[in-house]
Amino acid sequence: MSSTRERIVQAAIALLGTEGARALTHRRVDQAAGLSEGSTSNHFRTRAALLEGAVDGITAAEMPEVRDAMRPQGPAELVEALAGLVELVTGPDRVATTARHVLFLEAAHDDQLRARLAAAREGYVAVTREALGALGATEPAVAAEALMALCEGLILHRIARHDASDPRPAIAVAVRGALG
Repeated sequence: MSSTRERIVQAAIALLGTEGARALTHRRVDQAAGLSEGSTSNHFRTRAALLEGAVDGITAAEMPEVRDAMRPQGPAELVEALAGLVELVTGPDRVATTARHVLFLEAAHDDQLRARLAAAREGYVAVTREALGALGATEPAVAAEALMALCEGLILHRIARHDASDPRPAIAVAVRGALG
């Protein structure tokens, strides 16, 4: 059984990912989590805190999988790892990824949320940078940013346009460029 706080975070992510930002109210989260009225506000006093909790929840759920995937033994394994992650976040984890995109739009007008998202992204960049460095990239920091930008674009199109194309060819080009 998950804690009340975890149930609240999962309900908030589900609401953001299925109904959008307007659906995120303390009352709706209480209902979605099956909790008594006021439970969400006991854990997250403000909507801003609830949004930040959603960022943290998405990141906490994804990072173990990302860390496990980003230990490739060669360029082909890196392509497969990145493609697998793109497919994971746009397939089974689609709702959380859609919630993340909703959070991006909210962050356009919220400095604290933008900082929280930036800090979370740095974790993904660091894992990618380490993998590229281990594979011999001459500029792993730049290469990690490029690969992240590519994967973020692929993910956006899969979420917004329901693009089901294979991400491997584009990722392979970027990996070849990164490892030169």
